[in-house]
Order: sequence, then C-alpha cells, then structure tokens
Amino acid sequence: MKTVRDDDGNRYLVLKQSGDASLIRDPSTGHECYVQNDRLEIVSGDSPLETAAHGVSEPVRTLLRSVHDDPSLGLLIELADRGPIGVRHLLDTYDMCESDLHGRLAEFTATGLIEEAEVGGERGYRATDECQQALATLRSCSDE
Repeated sequence: MKTVRDDDGNRYLVLKQSGDASLIRDPSTGHECYVQNDRLEIVSGDSPLETAAHGVSEPVRTLLRSVHDDPSLGLLIELADRGPIGVRHLLDTYDMCESDLHGRLAEFTATGLIEEAEVGGERGYRATDECQQALATLRSCSDE
C-alpha cells in the first residue's frame, strides 16, 4: 500500500494498481474508486498508516495521542464541562496526587488541549476549543 496525491492535492491510499488505473480509498470517508494513474502522484515520506490516520480529525488525533488512561480523560472532560477550574480545586476534589495532576496538566498544555486561566485570582485551567471539539466528536460517536 502507498500514499498518493491527486490533481487537487487530496491524499489517498492505493489499494490496487494496474497499468492504467489504481483503486484508491479516501481515508476520511472510506470511499473507494478507480482513478487514472496519470492523475496520481506518489507521496514520498508519508507512510500508508499515517495517511489512514488522517481520516480522523486533528483534534481527535491529538486527544488520542495525549490521553493514556481513564483518569486523564476524566480530567479533560471535567475541564471541558466545568472549567475553568482552579488548581487548588482540582487537588481538593479529585483523587490525584499533586505530581500526577501537574504532570497531566503540563502534558495537556503542551499538546494544546488545555490552557491556563485565572480562576478567583488563582491559576487554573480550561479546555481549549480543540479539546472541546475532540470531546464533542467522541461523545457523538458514543451516542450512536
């Protein structure tokens, strides 16, 4: 399998290739069709697995790469639903030691899922729009 780009710059996965045409799949929709080979350009440097992953929105991919367990996901959900939340409140309310909490907050800040916010004159955190979008996408999938 390889990654190709069409005349419009869209990336696809090649499933089968013959002399004249290739069967390609759009990673975003899963749609498959045949396209003339002269309309496709091989994309070097992109692995087919990376191309397949691009079928999922960037905010969701960021969230998936950053969340390692249920408490981490729960922290993001709380910040999205109830935020912004002060650091003291996070420490007092949730069963998490200070170093674990600060480690998760630092990682989520670095990946752009949360941002610092002032809460009652003290440091706190809120979910970014990217995080809100990713959680909304995941929640809509769980409703189906």
